[in-house]
Amino acid sequence: MKTTLEIPTPIFRKAKAIASALGIPLREYVTQAVEEKLSLGNRRPGKPWMECAGELAHLHKETIRIQKIIDEEFEQIEPEDLA
Repeated sequence: MKTTLEIPTPIFRKAKAIASALGIPLREYVTQAVEEKLSLGNRRPGKPWMECAGELAHLHKETIRIQKIIDEEFEQIEPEDLA
C-alpha cells in the first residue's frame, strides 16, 4: 500500500542514511521500524526501565530502613550548628 507521511527532516535524513548503510531501501527500513514498534504491543513506550522495576520489589524493606537511618541522622543538630 502506498501512503504519504510527513517526517521531520533530521529524522528522515538519519533514517535514509542508516538504510543506505544497511544496503536496503528506505521503504524497507521504515517497514521494519513500524513492524518492530508494533511487535512491542501494549508496552509503555519510552519507559523500558519499568519492565524490570518489579524485580526490585524485594529491596523495598531495605530502602525504607536506609531512609529511616538517613532521616534520623538529619534530625540531629550538631553542637556547632547551635551557635
